[in-house]
Amino acid sequence: MTGTGVAIPEVSPILAIRDMVVYPGVVVPITIGREKSLRLSREAMEGDQLLTVVTQRDMDQEEVGPGDLYRVGTLAKLHHLLQLPNDTIKIMVQGMERVEIGEYVDTEPYLKARIAALPEAGTDGPEARALMAAINQQLLRYAELVQGFPEELATIALNLEDPVKLAYLIGFNLPIKLTERQAVLEAEGGLEKLREISRILSSEIQMQELGQKLQTDVQASLGKTQKDFFLREQLKAIQKELGEADERTAEVSELREKLEAAAPPPEALKEAERELGRLERLPPGSAEHSVIRSYLDWIVDLPWNAATPDNLDITRAQEILDEDHYDLSKIKQRILEYLAVYKLKHDRLGETSLKGPILCLVGPPGVGKTSLGQSIARALGRKFVRMSLGGMRDESEIRGHRRTYIGAMPGRILQAIKRAGSHNPVFMLDEIDKLGADLMRGDPASALLEVLDPAQNRDFRDHYLDLPFDLSKVLFIATANVLDPILPALRDRMEILQLSGYTHSEKSEIARRYLIPKQVEEHGLQMSEFTLTDEALSTLISAYTREAGVRNLEREIASLCRKAATQIASGAVQALKITDQNLRDLLGKPRHYPEAAEMLDRAGVSTGLAWTEAGGDILFIEVTRLPGKGHLKITGQLGDVMKESAQAALSYLASRAGELGLDEAHFCEYDYHLHVPAGAIPKDGPSAGIAITAAIASLVSGRLVRPSIAMTGEVTLRGKILPVGGIKEKVLAARRAGISTVILPRRNEADLDDIPDEILRTMQIILVDGIDEALTHALTPLAQPAETPAQSPAQS
Repeated sequence: MTGTGVAIPEVSPILAIRDMVVYPGVVVPITIGREKSLRLSREAMEGDQLLTVVTQRDMDQEEVGPGDLYRVGTLAKLHHLLQLPNDTIKIMVQGMERVEIGEYVDTEPYLKARIAALPEAGTDGPEARALMAAINQQLLRYAELVQGFPEELATIALNLEDPVKLAYLIGFNLPIKLTERQAVLEAEGGLEKLREISRILSSEIQMQELGQKLQTDVQASLGKTQKDFFLREQLKAIQKELGEADERTAEVSELREKLEAAAPPPEALKEAERELGRLERLPPGSAEHSVIRSYLDWIVDLPWNAATPDNLDITRAQEILDEDHYDLSKIKQRILEYLAVYKLKHDRLGETSLKGPILCLVGPPGVGKTSLGQSIARALGRKFVRMSLGGMRDESEIRGHRRTYIGAMPGRILQAIKRAGSHNPVFMLDEIDKLGADLMRGDPASALLEVLDPAQNRDFRDHYLDLPFDLSKVLFIATANVLDPILPALRDRMEILQLSGYTHSEKSEIARRYLIPKQVEEHGLQMSEFTLTDEALSTLISAYTREAGVRNLEREIASLCRKAATQIASGAVQALKITDQNLRDLLGKPRHYPEAAEMLDRAGVSTGLAWTEAGGDILFIEVTRLPGKGHLKITGQLGDVMKESAQAALSYLASRAGELGLDEAHFCEYDYHLHVPAGAIPKDGPSAGIAITAAIASLVSGRLVRPSIAMTGEVTLRGKILPVGGIKEKVLAARRAGISTVILPRRNEADLDDIPDEILRTMQIILVDGIDEALTHALTPLAQPAETPAQSPAQS
């Protein structure tokens, strides 16, 4: 027996409940829905009406076993059972005694276990009374903080003298966690239960006070905003009623509306609000007024959040690139790979930034670098902006000027972003190799490092705005004619894509597909009114233009279109057909001739191959001699590298004269003069070493250099031929000049893969390792008569 007068059974049915804890002395309704619990409740109602109520640990678990329940529960008496319409029942139970669950003796048809009473006598003493008084004060404070808390509960608690009953009353009625309710039940003795209740109340009061403080702060902030808005509207209404509308107020209101629409990031918004407050206090005639107004205009006009959606259809991008550009297969493939990686990262990871190397298109003028950038923008569906860097020498052009300077404004990066109206355009940095530097105005190439670095440009700060602007979503593409002038650190941030010149057939195809239709349309003609035969187009390419790209070819086609427009507009003809016969009448005499073969008519002259910003070109080397002591004189605006190549060639031939069949005495009795025509043009580089050696060997031996052969390669003092760059451009230049054979270093064999098959089929490529082998191919046989400079008065 216990204090309640209820006999504790040795074995009791166990009713598992989910979301509550039943305390002794508490009457509580419980809704039952599980099959086992339904049967248990009905049998208990028909029997002694006693069962043990135990809380399960996981409230979401449907079926429970002995290990899923707490070890302390409450023996309860079942008073009422009410059948509900949805196959559930509601029972009313009264907690009687706290019990400990022992061994489970049965699991079917429901759980049964041995139980033992856990008697808990009330605790009386100074500490218990003090704790009860403190808990009552805490409960009153809690009632003040929680709206709707029943006041009668605090009154009942104040009149209770039993610590255990007080703990159970508060633990059952407070909205606390299930684990905390169970902890109150399991606490041993009234003193421990009071301590647990005091701790729970203290934690709940702190949470309520913090929540109330946050709510008060939010209301205060919201109240100030609403108050300011209300007062502004009142002021507007009063001014409008009096006919005294303030222009300054209207200006500030307009800027504030634009600022809300622009929605800049928090730092920019805070700075804009500060400047807006200053503007509101300044008179319109103040000098600072216009400065602040310009600054705010830039903030509200920048596309902080405006972006164009990307079209990541790789098939469509391929079609656009093929539609806009002929050939360039490797370049197109790399661009498609770039877009494909972005598509996968966008679709799978949700990334909107084109992280990765910046593409730098390098090639001679007129090969389509800028138009490739426009095609990429069209394929992606993005805006396209272009900034020319040629001749830029001021770092402020990139980063902007500080606002302390008169006439300060943002740099050209943010200016272009503003023009685009989108923060994710395709941004072309044109002629990046022509950036300059100035000791007084900084180095713009170094300033570009931050712009082009994906790890830094997320927070790019312009000196004028001094606010972070995200450039990580911008697709930067750079163009250059040559790589050497580009700062190494800047070059390291870019992936170089080389665009070489076009072959004769490629130019013909480009003219047919793009240039002629474009110029015909621009000059107001119909395609039926302008005909250019294949023979005339071939002559136009070979005799009137000599370039790596097609820019001059387009100019000549435009000239022909103007001739046609003039004749058609005057009524002289209805359509103009241009043939090889009337081409000269329309454009004048040819501007270029195949000159290589006719110049090599005497010993001491050879044809080299050079690489320039405009692509490949042929280079004539001339050597003559006069009585002397073996000295070498060099003219033709040659750089240090070419001078060293000439000296190395002469030294090698002098040291190997006997083995090469050359007269050793000539190197001691004559001085040599090496000249490269077009002396007004500076020339440098290692590519002419083999051509210089062949020219000197030709002069000494009296053997001509074959007229249809050109060569390129660097020569060492041991007679080795080292590889050089620009092989494709040089071979194309030789082909344009009418040369049929080219001597190349053997280590450049891999570069032949870049040369179109049609060129390789029509030209002979000779790969050599040493100068001896090269001279064997380059010089005519010794038996062939040749007029040497020693025998020719014209060269003496």
